[in-house]
Amino acid sequence: MFPSVFSGGVIGKAVQRGRLDLRVHNLRDFTTDKHQQVDDRPFGGEEGMVFKPEPVFAAVEAVRGSADTPVYLLSPAGRRFDDGLAREIALRPRIVLICGRYEGVDERIALNLATDEISIGDFVVTGGELPAMIIVDAVARHIPGVVGKEGSVRKESFADGLLDHPQYTRPREYRGMTVPEVLFSGDHDKIEAWRRRKALEKTRRRRPDLFARLSLSPEDRMLLDEIDNERNEK
Repeated sequence: MFPSVFSGGVIGKAVQRGRLDLRVHNLRDFTTDKHQQVDDRPFGGEEGMVFKPEPVFAAVEAVRGSADTPVYLLSPAGRRFDDGLAREIALRPRIVLICGRYEGVDERIALNLATDEISIGDFVVTGGELPAMIIVDAVARHIPGVVGKEGSVRKESFADGLLDHPQYTRPREYRGMTVPEVLFSGDHDKIEAWRRRKALEKTRRRRPDLFARLSLSPEDRMLLDEIDNERNEK
């Protein structure tokens, strides 16, 4: 699954330039039995299969390199992945991701091998491979030299706790729908103020949970007052 995702695009180019070193390891390569068994039935008689501790411990110990390297287990019980965590992980020189599968992993892996657990959301997928791809992609964008225009990363959604402002491109008018005139004003201060206002408005409306955590500047509060006043006048 991984080569098809990581061989192209921004990630593939970063690997080619030596900005990223991505390695995928098959747990079956770390088994000792002839059937290369990585999972077994859970004690207690429940349905499904659980990853055995032996191959996972052996794999991590073989590739970790240093005891300081964080080992993240991808699990619904983990810390919610967000842009802040992506930035935190990007500061690490090396990380290990354990992709859970089936009914999960032996609890001894979570307690005694993983240094942290990460969840990409409150839902269940068939395995940790897709979450791992998402984490790698999101983290890589914060590594210098991975994204061509690093300024675009600083202005993306969540970079400062806000959703991104609306974006427009050609044509200027389409099916009667027009682009806001301020974007053609040439006044960069007005354009930035409009973008900030729209980002605040969108975040408050669509993601009140994010908005509640914002540290609003006096200028932000003035923009919000303008939005509220205009709404009351309608």
